[in-house]
Amino acid sequence: MTWFFIALLGTFFYACTNHLDKIILEKYFKGGIGALFLFSALFSILAIPFLFLVDRSMFNVSLSNILVLVIVAIFHLLVLWFYLIALKHDEASVVIIFYQLVPVFACVLGYLILGETLTRLQLIAMVLVIFGSTIISFEIDIDNRFKLRRKVILPMLGAAFFWAAGDTVLKMVALKENVVRSLCWENLTIFIVGIIIFIFVRSYREDFLLAIKNNSKTILSFNLLNEAFYVFGNIIFAFTYMMAPVALVLLTDSFQPVFVLAIGIFLTIFFPKISVEKIGAKHLWPKIIAICITGIGTYLLFVS
Repeated sequence: MTWFFIALLGTFFYACTNHLDKIILEKYFKGGIGALFLFSALFSILAIPFLFLVDRSMFNVSLSNILVLVIVAIFHLLVLWFYLIALKHDEASVVIIFYQLVPVFACVLGYLILGETLTRLQLIAMVLVIFGSTIISFEIDIDNRFKLRRKVILPMLGAAFFWAAGDTVLKMVALKENVVRSLCWENLTIFIVGIIIFIFVRSYREDFLLAIKNNSKTILSFNLLNEAFYVFGNIIFAFTYMMAPVALVLLTDSFQPVFVLAIGIFLTIFFPKISVEKIGAKHLWPKIIAICITGIGTYLLFVS
């Protein structure tokens, strides 16, 4: 079970990136998501040297598999774009719960595209995840009325769908490249797409350059730290994939909302100047209940 605790460390690093994204977005990129989207895309190149040290055969990939990885990378860029839109409008601990819908979309796409069968247990699990996501789809406003999180639901449905679509594309073509080589080509593609967006999308380019001009040292420091957490998380998962079945390793993703909520509470109590989340009872309990229900559903999906 050593792999489980190692994988949890990777999940914790991912949770840290969620909060850093939120902090950077709120404090330095108030104008929109364009600058942070470009930062994330361009900084992905920093992952290549670390991944190359793990596996130096990254260029030993067939052309057909490279094309597949390019498609997957574009899907993951769409995941990032939708995720940042949602994160701009709500807390990290709320947004991240919707990622539990990824295996639900994956099951549906696997059924529709790959002809995979769905067991009764999987259907029950999918209902649980959807139910948990529905709970967090509503918030209680200052007048104690339920309010639908419209600006979060649609973007996160998009993010979860494209994440599942990327995984389905990989499975559909029976990609046999190892995890590290796949991550190398994915990050390289994301970087190249980032360059293209920088050149052709004027508003994103202007926001990016303005952010660099006004807060260059702080922004670069935060993004380097953010990218480091993300790279370490990827490397940890790459190693754990070699230690245990992929499905079991992916199960640790269900703990990410727990870590995100715990970090949010910690920052709110001890470092409120850095980040603040709503941790009153009427806000905290729906998050806890949604995390528990979606977590159980995710567990059942992976073990069924």
